[in-house]
Amino acid sequence: MIIVLMQDMAAHSACDFGGGKAEKLALAKYRQRIWGGRVLNSQFTDEELRSQGRCPLTPEEIGLLLAALGFDNSTRLYLASHKVYGGEARISTLRELFPKMENKKSLASSEERVLIKGKASLLAAVDYYVGMHSDIFVSASPGNMHNALVGHRTFENLKTIRPNMPLLGQLFLNKNITWSEFRQAVVEGHQNRQGQLRLRKPKQSIYTYPAPDCMCQA
Repeated sequence: MIIVLMQDMAAHSACDFGGGKAEKLALAKYRQRIWGGRVLNSQFTDEELRSQGRCPLTPEEIGLLLAALGFDNSTRLYLASHKVYGGEARISTLRELFPKMENKKSLASSEERVLIKGKASLLAAVDYYVGMHSDIFVSASPGNMHNALVGHRTFENLKTIRPNMPLLGQLFLNKNITWSEFRQAVVEGHQNRQGQLRLRKPKQSIYTYPAPDCMCQA
């Protein structure tokens, strides 16, 4: 079984990721450069943002989510991301849980990497291709690539796990929760979020929610 994990935890949120003052300063500069400061003016505290499900999941949190859902260290993961904020230090816990983890660099040959180095569209296309041919797709946070893949996989009737962000935010804020309590809450909170068809609501994107408009009416 291959699970594609899409990870982008820093770019479009005002959340803190627990790295202290130095990380906060680095994130502020990064967000200023990418978004012109638009994500910096949040009226909510970090805990409020997390409890509302507005913070991307970290690699550690994604690992705990998958483990609670029953995936073990024999599961193969593909990390689809241009660059995970914090580098290998951020990924190390996830790799301990799922040692069979790959990415573009580990799967491609040196000759293949030279052909796509620095070409953002081609790099994204590789992630998209692998995402469409995986057994399961799960994303740490919504975004353009996430929305396109969710819609495409829905159209092809492929399994996609949609993390219950508000629930997970509240669970991760609870420092006294046991593993058995966490696992039970995760399983119950994701019973209807593992590939079940979601019909498009008014004003929702037809690309993310192709049903029923684009689906066979028979």
